[in-house]
Amino acid sequence: MSTRTALLVLADGTTFEGEAIGADPPGDVATGEVVFNTVLSGYQEVITDPSYAGQIITFTYPHIGNYGVTHRDDESRRPFCRGIVVRELARRPSSWRAADDLGGWLARHGVPGICGVDTRRLTRHIREAGAMPAAFGTADEQVLKAAAQAEPGTDGVDLVKEVTTATPYLVPGGDRRVVAYDFGIKASILRLLADIATVEVVPGDTPADEVLSRRPDGVFLSNGPGDPAAVGYASVTIGSLLGRVPVFGICLGHQLLATALGGSTYKLKFGHHGGNHPVRRLATNAVEITSQNHNYAVAEGTVASADVTHVNLNDGVIEGLHCRDVPAFSVQYHPEAGPGPHDAQYLFAEFDALMARPRGRG
Repeated sequence: MSTRTALLVLADGTTFEGEAIGADPPGDVATGEVVFNTVLSGYQEVITDPSYAGQIITFTYPHIGNYGVTHRDDESRRPFCRGIVVRELARRPSSWRAADDLGGWLARHGVPGICGVDTRRLTRHIREAGAMPAAFGTADEQVLKAAAQAEPGTDGVDLVKEVTTATPYLVPGGDRRVVAYDFGIKASILRLLADIATVEVVPGDTPADEVLSRRPDGVFLSNGPGDPAAVGYASVTIGSLLGRVPVFGICLGHQLLATALGGSTYKLKFGHHGGNHPVRRLATNAVEITSQNHNYAVAEGTVASADVTHVNLNDGVIEGLHCRDVPAFSVQYHPEAGPGPHDAQYLFAEFDALMARPRGRG
């Protein structure tokens, strides 16, 4: 197989050598905000998670693609990330489930990548300097550096409009009725919601009155990409729903619930991206190992009307909220996993129980 030399250049000028894989980006240059993910498996679920819109995913595990890909592991209709960075790409997958190799799958979906990169060095640099814009491809180094410095990153950018569904659609399931806001929803979330309810997925900018006219038993706020402060319209809508219907939020949905309650958010230095983050459930003191994918977090002490329910044991970040005055709660991490551990799937049962309560009780 022929190889093509490629470079990854960060906005601060730090350069990494490698080989081009996947699709050819326009002008031989791909840009985005580079972050790292620490999962050992589940690379396809990570790449197809819409929460990575606008980002270049660096996999810290050195060998990626060994079991190939299958459409059954897709978390969305297509990948929305800007590209991937790996140390070594498996050329020959070995799994009875594999329908394609990762390199061919990337090319078919238009996702560029670079392999052969010293991902340990890159990860250490991001941890020290923070997530930042970058560019990679087969173009000249100076061209890539200029592209990296021109890339705006994710701050203040509404990426939800890039990933949300254009029209509502139905996911058949249980007897309850749930309306799910698609800010970048994952297929594994929909599967778990369908265990308890028939789910109608709606665009992220759907007005509250339209949702309430469907007479749902509950409203779900999905995960999604980017800066919650750039999705102010969603916070306003959620504020109109609170107290009128039970609400459960995950990831971006957690941040948007917090801002609807008057809270504020901030950007983490390099985010939480991986499948092994320890979180303490304060009600029981139990420690859950969780799947996480977010760059922003809720600022401590800014949501006066909600109690903190979960805390990240690595850095103290708020990982869960429960409203005292209205039936609503949220978590920052991903209880559906996809990929990751299943320690927190009980939260879907808690949502079911919340919907079963008489209205007006939190």
